[in-house]
Amino acid sequence: MKKKLRIKKDKEFQLVFKKGESFANRQFVVYVLEKPDQDYFRIGLSVSKKVGNAVVRNQVKRYIRQTFLELKNEIDVGKDYVIIARKPAADMDFFQVKNSLIHVLKRSKSLIFKLKNN
Repeated sequence: MKKKLRIKKDKEFQLVFKKGESFANRQFVVYVLEKPDQDYFRIGLSVSKKVGNAVVRNQVKRYIRQTFLELKNEIDVGKDYVIIARKPAADMDFFQVKNSLIHVLKRSKSLIFKLKNN
């Protein structure tokens, strides 16, 4: 992912946690913070050691990044997202992760499905 699409600094994470709204299911917690002056979305990832070893954690992060890459045209811009993976995410394949994230993003009203013209 491009640098401008990532949240890396602790201050930015804390701002999203404090002022953002949270939505969750069994596998993920998503914090969403409105940023109307921003014409793109940014994501921050948090995968705890409780989820698994480094290989498992990195795999979960790759799945989340790939999901956001595939959904970038449907995701609402002008928002910051912090995704926290829970333990059940370690046992999921890419398609399960994607479906779970779509579920949480729909709950947060962050997905905009555009009609495709053929």
